[in-house]
Amino acid sequence: MVVFQAEILRAENQGAAMAGWAYVEVPRTIANRIKPGHKQSYRVRGQIDGHVFTGLALMPLGEGDYYLAINGTMRRVLHKSVGDTLAISLEEDKDFKITIPEDLEICLLDEDGDLMGKFMALAKSHRNYFIKYITDAKTEPTRTKRIAMTVEAVVEGLDFGAMIRLDKARRQQG
Repeated sequence: MVVFQAEILRAENQGAAMAGWAYVEVPRTIANRIKPGHKQSYRVRGQIDGHVFTGLALMPLGEGDYYLAINGTMRRVLHKSVGDTLAISLEEDKDFKITIPEDLEICLLDEDGDLMGKFMALAKSHRNYFIKYITDAKTEPTRTKRIAMTVEAVVEGLDFGAMIRLDKARRQQG
């Protein structure tokens, strides 16, 4: 377990994909102690200010440095905001697994065109975006809508972000 402190930063100049995100930087010296020589995203587990977490993505920032997103829900639980310092303990989460919800699996297997194969061909982290979107639904109608959106995205070859943008554009059109 690698232990360090980091300040919560707000993304401003990192490009449209990160605009407005809150995150902590994980310098290359620390990242190399967690997973030596690795240069792509990977999952970590550990503690942030004493709160245990698993399956968070450590993502490349460039030049060997990484970042760990600290979303609004996490900041509320931690009672922290941008500019505050966090005590962080990290290690690679080698046990991270994504379980496909049964209702999504049924829909992907029921459609023609090997949708399950296409879905499973996505990077594990990308599959997780879709799955989390579905499992975070608070009502059954919302969950059903999100499953339908996910199936359509797989049919059309859309990534998660493109699916969300398409849904937003449709809602704006009326």
